[in-house]
This record gives sequence, structure tokens and C-alpha cells, in this order.
Amino acid sequence: MALHFWAIAEAAAEKRHISTHSEAVGYAAGLMTWVIAGSLFAIVKIGVSEMPPWMFSSARAFLAALILLPLVATHYREMIDFLRKRWLEAALIGAIGMGLVQGTLYTALSYTSAVSAGIVYATSPMLIMVVAHFVLDERMNGWQALGALVAFAGIVVISVHGSISQLLGLKIEFGDLFTLGAAVFLTSYSVLLKRAKFELAPLPLIVILMTAGGLAALPFALFEVWNGDHANLAMKGYLAFLFAITIGGPLMYLCLNWSIEVLGAARAGFLVYTQMIFATFFGWLILGEQVEWYHYAGAGLIITGIFLVTLLRPKQPKQPKQAHS
Repeated sequence: MALHFWAIAEAAAEKRHISTHSEAVGYAAGLMTWVIAGSLFAIVKIGVSEMPPWMFSSARAFLAALILLPLVATHYREMIDFLRKRWLEAALIGAIGMGLVQGTLYTALSYTSAVSAGIVYATSPMLIMVVAHFVLDERMNGWQALGALVAFAGIVVISVHGSISQLLGLKIEFGDLFTLGAAVFLTSYSVLLKRAKFELAPLPLIVILMTAGGLAALPFALFEVWNGDHANLAMKGYLAFLFAITIGGPLMYLCLNWSIEVLGAARAGFLVYTQMIFATFFGWLILGEQVEWYHYAGAGLIITGIFLVTLLRPKQPKQPKQAHS
């Protein structure tokens, strides 16, 4: 998903340069990114009904990296030098972000609706903020902590379908637990990525991380083949996979990259929260999923949490002015 590239852009935010394109272009590219990302929840759900989730994840990572490879041709020497020095770190972070996140999320979509998955997964940036506060010592105020708790309450409402009896009996939907697990893996990936401070441009870095993710998901994919989980693979699975590796892969990453170039990582990243809206819309439009009252209630809590987290964030300390000689 585009959240992976956004995490890379956040980690390398200080190295971005200012673009000469208009802000309207940046916002258009950013919204297109999250329209595609939102549609992927519905498309992947169609695909995993025929193509097993880990096979889908592994093959998508490998082929998306292959499609992007010609676009990073000028970085080949830098990529080789980078791998000589830091291949183990890159392999671990790529395995978590591009392997475990994708495979777990695709597994979730086998058991839950695209609407529920899209809303629950939208809390990932807030989880990243909380973990980064403790691991990276990033600033977080009381309003943001409250926002994270309110958003978590929204996850609980959706996961128990608004039922108090299900909550008291700890009967949480299996698919929603897997979605939350994917969000936790994404949080680990994002924080580790920011901590690593890789000195490589975002696009070649994502090619390396995708390859590592494809390798990490491969053993699970081979088990699915051995188990015969691919036996009913047919046209719907192939078409969904084709969408995921073209429009939902390189095109989505290029749109986000363009948006970040124009707006910067912070403003482009704020648009990530629209993914929840688009995932809900496409779940209804493509899959005919019903948006239940508990989806509205949970989404309302999550949006409130987003408001508290993003609009009431602590002020960053001013950088001291450089003395001129």
C-alpha cells in the first residue's frame, strides 16, 4: 500500500527538495494516490477469494519491484553500494513492511469486509506516532494521547460490531484482529525505517524493500501452493492481481512520490486519512458491502482521534539560526 512509501518519505523528509509545480497538482496527485489505495481493499478482497493471500503478497511485491526497476536505472550503483553496507537492516525492514504487513492484511480481507479493514487500518499513522514517541523520543502531547485512545475505541466498536455482549465476551472478529496486526507490523516498519536513516532516494529504496518483502512472503506462498489453496484461481484473481501490480503498485507510488515532491512529506501525508473514506466507498460500490451503524460510530471516533492527533500536535522547537561568517 502507499502507506509504505509515505513512511519512506517521512523518514527522508529533511532531504526533499522544493518542487516548482503548483500545489493543486500536488494535492491532485496525493488524492489520486489514496483513491487507488482505497480501491485496493475491494480489489484485493476480490483477488484473495481465488488467489491465496501470501501468494498475492509475494508475487505483487516481486513484480511491482520489477516494473519499477527501469525507473531507478540511474541509481543502480548507489543501490549496490547501499546493499553492501546495510543489506541485513534493509532485508529485515523490507520483510516486515512489504512482506508481513501485506500478507497479514490480505489474510484479513479473507475474513472481514473491505469497509471494516479500511477503517481499522486507517489508524496506522496514529499507532506510528505513539510508538515513535517512546522509541524515537518524538514529541507527543496529552491531546494526541487522548486522540490515540479515542481512535482505538473506534477500532473496538467496529471489531465487536457495536455489541456490548461481544465486547464483554471478548468475541472480536478474526479478520479485524488480523487488520490490527497488519497495522502493528506497519508501525514497526515505519519506526525502524525512520530509526535506520537509510541514505538512499525513496524510489530505489522501495524497490529494495519490496524485493525483501517478496522473499519474506515466499515461504508462506509456497506452503499455500503445497496445500492446494490456489486450486480455484481463475479470471477474477488474475485481473485483481494485474490491477494490484500496475495501477495499485507503480502508478500509486509514483503519484505519491509526485505529491511529496510538491507538498513535502508532512502535507502530503495528511491526505493518508482519506484512504478510509475511499476504502468504504469502493467496498460499497464494487462489493456491495453494507455500511452498518457501527462503521459510522467507529469511523466517527477514529476521525475525532485524527483531529486531536493532527490539529493539536505539539509545536516543534525552533531551530537556532546559523551564524554567518
